[in-house]
Amino acid sequence: MEQFKINTIRILFLAAFAFIMFRGTPILWLAIFALSMVAAVFFGRFYCGWICPMNTMMIGTEKLALKFGIKLKSAPKWIESGWLAWVLLIVSAGLMIFMKKVSGKDFPVLLIWLVASVILTFRYKPEVFHNKICLFGVLQGLTGRHAFSSRRVDPIKCIGCKLCEKACPAEAIKVFKEDHKARIDTKLCHQCYNCTLVCPKEAIDYGKVKK
Repeated sequence: MEQFKINTIRILFLAAFAFIMFRGTPILWLAIFALSMVAAVFFGRFYCGWICPMNTMMIGTEKLALKFGIKLKSAPKWIESGWLAWVLLIVSAGLMIFMKKVSGKDFPVLLIWLVASVILTFRYKPEVFHNKICLFGVLQGLTGRHAFSSRRVDPIKCIGCKLCEKACPAEAIKVFKEDHKARIDTKLCHQCYNCTLVCPKEAIDYGKVKK
């Protein structure tokens, strides 16, 4: 039931994105994104897990790829450091400014990235796009890393089963060998609820982050 509610919210936001694009007002969606960056300081990167149309499309794409037996790859070494996302951010922003000045039209950066996210998910694991390629993701990470509230793990309840690791689309959770306990990186966490749903001990909830 919880998963159904989550998917319903994602689809509604996807429909809202499609409506805004159809109306030709992409600046409105960029405004929503900007507001979510501010909100990420307080609530974490909920935009990535609940609102982002790319993430919603990628969830379906990944399931389709796995259904057809496509083995998704990890990030190639040359983009491991995450520099590519920053370069793409600068290039995309430059193209938007250039197109607006030259033709007076908006560069369809949102639609181009939506298509790119789907294509790349047929080749790479979701975390590759989320953490190493997505220009919106790196911006969310800037404010999300300092979130006051986020998904968190109760170390007393955690049994180190690694189910949360496998369920996380952003590699935000890691079970450490030293104590066999899971920890969540707020910079990467999408607040998507996947880990909470699969935890057999109900060790993961949402609340104030201990600094």
